[in-house]
Amino acid sequence: MPGYGIGGPEQGSGLLHWSWAAERLTAARNYWVVSVWPDGRPHTMPVWGMWDDSTLWFTTAAQSRKARNLRSDPRCCVTTEDASDPVIIEGVARFATDPVTLQRVIDLMNAKYRTGLSVDFLDPAQNATIGVRPRRVFSMLHSDFTGSPTRWVFDDEQ
Repeated sequence: MPGYGIGGPEQGSGLLHWSWAAERLTAARNYWVVSVWPDGRPHTMPVWGMWDDSTLWFTTAAQSRKARNLRSDPRCCVTTEDASDPVIIEGVARFATDPVTLQRVIDLMNAKYRTGLSVDFLDPAQNATIGVRPRRVFSMLHSDFTGSPTRWVFDDEQ
């Protein structure tokens, strides 16, 4: 972030550990999904989401704008709702339809949000189940803005 006085990796509180980011991805209640309309305009919407080791899962109506955008261009950003200590994922969305994954996602949703939904809720004809695996993740601490910005880069072959 040129011009912001960001220190090197050994300055300030230093680079954040991945476990710090994973904890926030797990604990966040809401997330913002940024997709792109076919004409290039950005589209942002809040969703519930579940971090599952290496994938952020969320669901949406199969014909929602974000689902249609992500089918057209799966590149997206997903961020936690906390702008003070954010975790921002850049990745590629993939739509899940296999029964094992759908069951895993509904189990995660029921546990996190205390819902009692059956896997039928994730019928792909009605609701899309979307996973975003990070390619790049950014984070920082509000309390040490210049000494904590961290970027993680993951394998593009996901």
